Amino acid sequence: MRGLTAAQADDIRKAVQAAERRSGLRFGLFIGEPEGSRRHFAERLHAALGDEAADAVVIFVDPVGRALEIVTGDAARLRLPDSACRLTAMSMATSFSVGDLVGGLLYGIAALAEQAAAHR
Repeated sequence: MRGLTAAQADDIRKAVQAAERRSGLRFGLFIGEPEGSRRHFAERLHAALGDEAADAVVIFVDPVGRALEIVTGDAARLRLPDSACRLTAMSMATSFSVGDLVGGLLYGIAALAEQAAAHR
């Protein structure tokens, strides 16, 4: 995870693993610049998960371009509606705006997992 310390990357990996255990969904995270439009790029990242895409959530963050996208698969969306993703994205963006990339990511991953677990 480019731009993060080893400890920060480790914290995020642990958060992703905990989110997957708690929710039963697959979580993916990409931090960096998109190739093309950010939404299309995030959707391509999600599609690259292949057979796991239906049960997956991909979080794409471009700190330089100040962009955030959350993409859910068809099965994941049943437990994690767009409205929940929007609310989580707003909270994450607030953290990002004050320079707390890692805190925003940790919050967002946990919040999405919690929401999905509640609708299991």
